[in-house]
Amino acid sequence: MAYEHPLAYVVGLEGLALLRSFRGEHDRAFVAERLAEIQHLLDESPDGVEVTHIDPAEGYDLWAPTYDSPNPAFDFDEPFVRSIAGAMSPGVALDAACGTGRVAAVLAECGHRVIGVDGSSGMLDQARKRLPDAEFHLGSLTALPVAEVDLVTCSLALTHVPDLRPVFAEFARVLRPGGRLVIADVHPEQVARGHVPAVRRADGSPARVRSHCHRTGDYLRAALAAGFDLLRCEEPVAPSREIPASEAGPWEAWPWSLAGLAPAAARAAGAGVPSMILWEFRN
Repeated sequence: MAYEHPLAYVVGLEGLALLRSFRGEHDRAFVAERLAEIQHLLDESPDGVEVTHIDPAEGYDLWAPTYDSPNPAFDFDEPFVRSIAGAMSPGVALDAACGTGRVAAVLAECGHRVIGVDGSSGMLDQARKRLPDAEFHLGSLTALPVAEVDLVTCSLALTHVPDLRPVFAEFARVLRPGGRLVIADVHPEQVARGHVPAVRRADGSPARVRSHCHRTGDYLRAALAAGFDLLRCEEPVAPSREIPASEAGPWEAWPWSLAGLAPAAARAAGAGVPSMILWEFRN
């Protein structure tokens, strides 16, 4: 059980903005505004909430019916997968942690025979509706129920794995020599800032899907240890957007709405921070 206080998030944004000011990104007026805003925030007395961190299978079962709602991450991983899968000769492609079959659909459009594996039965139900001709299995990233494939994709999943090494070893096991591995994940900078999936349990209580902050080097070390060669790494940054001043809410279900309490600090804290990390490896 974790304790989340709204001011911990907002004052954290203020702190990140002030650190960037300290290294010369903003002027005296900006610093004075931040300090005054912090004082105003501390004069408030909102309540925090107890939040349960739950197993990914439970979390994604809860999220499955609405998972395909607009998500800026989809703008990065789908084109990246398409650029690689579309350049390959049609073969057998495994979408590991396939979720609702969103990336699996891209693989099918590129002409590959698709196998999907996921640990959430709710997500697999959605995937089977999306791609009734594909092959889907309930399974684990460390024990994939697959023999040999030409391409493995894994998107927005490895942040939920405590240790990357056995997962990359399993990817290497199922990939044919010369096969490609494509990884897309939330960038560790974002995970460190609390960008993890937020859901509500059946009783209405807030929960977060258990997540881990893997450093960029952690991915590379796990891949090299499994015998992969690095072909490509990208760290895309989402286009800047205006954050309007607003009341937060319901922040316990959507923590990022708290940015509206300190929009200038939120913009400064997030400027130029990558949204995702994208990898292409060869077995």
